[in-house]
Amino acid sequence: MGRLPRPRTLAARLALIFLAGLLLAYGLSFSSQFYERYQTSRDMMLGSLEMDVHTTVALLDHLPAEERASWLPRLERRNYRFRLDRGLLGEPMDLDQAPVAAAAIQRAIGEHYDLRFENIPGDLPRFQAHLTLKDGSPLTLDVTPRPIPLAHWLPLVLLVQLALLLVCTGLAVRMAIRPLTRLAGSLDNLDPDAPKPPLDENGPREVAHAARAVNALQARIGAYLKERMQLLAAISHDLQTPITRMKLRVEQMDDSPERERLWSDLEEMQHLVREGVAYARSLDGASEAPRRIDLDAFLDSLVCDYQDSGQRVTLTGSSGLQLETRPHALRRVLGNLIDNALKFGGSARVELQADGHGMVRVQVLDEGPGIPEAELENVFKPFYRVESSRNRSTGGTGLGLAIALQLSQALGARLSLRNRDGGGLCARLEFGASA
Repeated sequence: MGRLPRPRTLAARLALIFLAGLLLAYGLSFSSQFYERYQTSRDMMLGSLEMDVHTTVALLDHLPAEERASWLPRLERRNYRFRLDRGLLGEPMDLDQAPVAAAAIQRAIGEHYDLRFENIPGDLPRFQAHLTLKDGSPLTLDVTPRPIPLAHWLPLVLLVQLALLLVCTGLAVRMAIRPLTRLAGSLDNLDPDAPKPPLDENGPREVAHAARAVNALQARIGAYLKERMQLLAAISHDLQTPITRMKLRVEQMDDSPERERLWSDLEEMQHLVREGVAYARSLDGASEAPRRIDLDAFLDSLVCDYQDSGQRVTLTGSSGLQLETRPHALRRVLGNLIDNALKFGGSARVELQADGHGMVRVQVLDEGPGIPEAELENVFKPFYRVESSRNRSTGGTGLGLAIALQLSQALGARLSLRNRDGGGLCARLEFGASA
């Protein structure tokens, strides 16, 4: 047999520990109380049995023989009855292994009568005690031992107590896990681009200390990322001046293959610097004032701009929706996706879909070679390129999709890539809209 699976969550482990401890303690307490109740009930029943048997035998012994039969129904009990005969044929009982009822009968009348115990065969445990009254008449005590009865309400009380244990365990685990869940949620949603309100630092000492640590961590990470972006923007900006001077000097050179290669290198450097500045400043998408636009007209204008420049870009579908967004950031996202489609597929088809529930999907499709499945997530990383080539016409700078992803997150949209079944790539942008 395989080992039982261990709980994977902290809540499940705490609940298991608490519940196991409470059930063990409750089981021990219930067992001790039940045993004490059992012992008390048994002693009371045996004491009552001894007194009843002693009194009944003495009564029958003093009654005239002809009156004894009329008394038997009144002397019958739930577990035993009297018979005025020698009883049934049975097997001699070993007194060392006799039931406690037999020992009680022996104590009650054993000093005054010669008792003989026999086990009676049958489906239920049963024995008979035989004796002879003073006038020589036989008397048999037929005993059918039964377990000590339990109160009918005891199982209900047990179920109620177990339910209370489960409820208390659940409340305790919830109270213990809630601060950790809040901390984990805060860390999952940590976004320097859109900082969330700091965690509440009230509560138990340990929880307050952890909340202060998370708030401080969020502040440090935000400051670090902003400083990194500012540094990248400053470096990229400052590089444009020497590159421009170098291009001016190259323009003054005589025509030659070396001049063309140098000019191409400077163009690539300038493009890379501009993309670096754009990536560093892509956080501005979150600071741009949002406004309502007609989505159909917005996409039609964007596609017409490409068509006017001779690019093979088409638009299909409509939504009829008004979208609350940051237009410049949205144009940059869709522009980067269309540029990628043109670069690797030679054409781009923009599809607009609305599901009728306020959700909008814009897809940019191309006929290019697609991206290996293992690389679909990596291409969103800054400066990551699937191709090892440094040729800008094929490999690019590796910042277009990184900028698009960062701006789409600032817009509250979801950007994803997938390979199309018929070949090519599909870039999908999903967001909510209000009609």
